[in-house]
Amino acid sequence: MLNLVLFGPPGAGKGTQSANIIRKYGLIHLSTGDIFRFNIGNKTELGQLAKSYIDKGQLVPDEVTINMLKSEVNKHVNPKGFIFDGFPRTKVQAEALDEFLAEKDAKVAGMIALEVPEDELKERLRKRAIDSGRTDDANPEIIANRISVYNNETAPVKVFYNAQDKLHKINGLGGIEEITDAIIETIESLKD
Repeated sequence: MLNLVLFGPPGAGKGTQSANIIRKYGLIHLSTGDIFRFNIGNKTELGQLAKSYIDKGQLVPDEVTINMLKSEVNKHVNPKGFIFDGFPRTKVQAEALDEFLAEKDAKVAGMIALEVPEDELKERLRKRAIDSGRTDDANPEIIANRISVYNNETAPVKVFYNAQDKLHKINGLGGIEEITDAIIETIESLKD
């Protein structure tokens, strides 16, 4: 089973690159953002709880996120693997993912970290708010807070995977295909 963590700040291109990786490798895409938006749109209890944090640009608490992700993974029988997009966002979540996968005799093969400068992220998020109607991308203060939360709370997860020799940084600037090619080259090196 090939399990990858696709990592990067809001607007780095994780969703776009996930779609390309899925087509190539047949992995299951688990985006915490998509799962939260589904629950918010359907006004589930989890959705309402998640919305109260997301609306402020904050991370949803670890326990809620971990349990939600476990539930999603367990829906799939004999998968080729998963792309974890937007998870883990904290060291606690990374440790929980390792423990959960170990119970399934699996592990994270690598973290693919998309590196994009902050000014470019802000511009991409502004465009995404217009193109997709995502209200969480429309407010400059919330965008700044989301990037700050990423830098302070989420970026340290890279240290966790780097300590396991699983961190692979990819330049997130350039053409979509060029970035995809760099990611595929990295994934191929992980399969050996």
